[in-house]
Amino acid sequence: MKSHKLLKERNIYLNQLKAFQDTEPVKIVTGIRRCGKSSLLKLMQEHLLNSGVSKDQIISINFESLAFQEMSYKDLYTYVKERIKDERRYYLFFDELQRIKQWENAINSFRVDFDCDIYITGSNSYLLSSEYSTYLSGRYVEIKMYPLSFKEFITFHDYELTEYQLPIGGTKKRAVNKQGDIVELKDLFDAYMRYGGMPGIAEIGFEQDKAMILLDGIYSTVVVRDILEREKRRGQKQINDAELLRKIVLFLADNIGNIVSLNSISNTLVHENMVENRAKQGKPATQTISSYLGALKESYMFYDIKRFDIKGKEYLKTLSKYYIVDIGLRNYLLGFRDRDRGHALENVVYFELLRRGYDVAVGKVDTLEVDFVASNAHEKMYVQVTESMRNESVRDRELKALLKIPNNYKKMIISLDKALDDEYDGIFVEGIIDWLLE
Repeated sequence: MKSHKLLKERNIYLNQLKAFQDTEPVKIVTGIRRCGKSSLLKLMQEHLLNSGVSKDQIISINFESLAFQEMSYKDLYTYVKERIKDERRYYLFFDELQRIKQWENAINSFRVDFDCDIYITGSNSYLLSSEYSTYLSGRYVEIKMYPLSFKEFITFHDYELTEYQLPIGGTKKRAVNKQGDIVELKDLFDAYMRYGGMPGIAEIGFEQDKAMILLDGIYSTVVVRDILEREKRRGQKQINDAELLRKIVLFLADNIGNIVSLNSISNTLVHENMVENRAKQGKPATQTISSYLGALKESYMFYDIKRFDIKGKEYLKTLSKYYIVDIGLRNYLLGFRDRDRGHALENVVYFELLRRGYDVAVGKVDTLEVDFVASNAHEKMYVQVTESMRNESVRDRELKALLKIPNNYKKMIISLDKALDDEYDGIFVEGIIDWLLE
């Protein structure tokens, strides 16, 4: 099947599922709609079949299908129980399980009653909110899925990376398609920055009109079905204004990489007349905006990033930055523009750091800011992102904050246009394309 073939390069996620195969924890794959979670479950099923598991040992349900939309958690239990015929291990796959009320009761019963290995996807982090995860009492592992990385984007569009020798020594990468056409990586990167990394884009090719229709569908599904309808089902009255929700989405998309507060969002909405018919009500309450922000984060459309005082070694409670899960979605919302390309590059680097397993914060050193403090169990590094390192004043500004950091962890600048030097006073400089392809 075509979709399986396209997803074969997403081994970063498939390998995580394989690593936890036949272990007790429930495997929960989370991420925004249409980022490839359903295909990942199919790939895992394919892997099981190829490794000797019988087809009748795999029970799979996609709750987006009308056939299962009226199912209760008790119906789900009965459905599975009827298909478990013997003492063999069974593999249970539940796609978009958050649509079933009290799903956790069924999952816990499966764990207690049968020899089974369970895989779940969800497009909303409400699935893992404290009240639900308490039921599973730590017996689950979350695999966070994101839209395509630049490397995946290249393979999804049927290009292969090759290397060639440079006349001045060293090698350089470029891409070749199945017809043998050579494409510069810079051109593919421009396409990535325009269309983003939603896997569906690869099926329609680089056609702007079709890409925008696809992104419109994703946005509408996330906002209408995952936020407004779900809030209604939860009996919440706070998030019921589709227009206000869209204005907040537009504000956040326009301000990726900027420090924002609830007050700054509220003031901007009023100042720019983005909120209509509210003269009598005054500006939207910060509590209301906080609820809307929470819903956008729960649906994995926006991610917030905390600030970390590098010298004081503590997280700061006030002010966050937000990044949008896919740069193509941002272009769909705001139109194509070049004026804040630096922040768009930051957005791409942020999600690549998450894909590589780093915890990420914004760094503060005295009055200066470091774009990202990235750490995992093995290392910590400080990262600045800039469009160009050719301009001396820009170069000095990017280096200044890193030079002030009083420790010896790796410091680096990632730039679209890195000039010739690979290093300044122990600070490494790398081109963003090369870094993304490491």
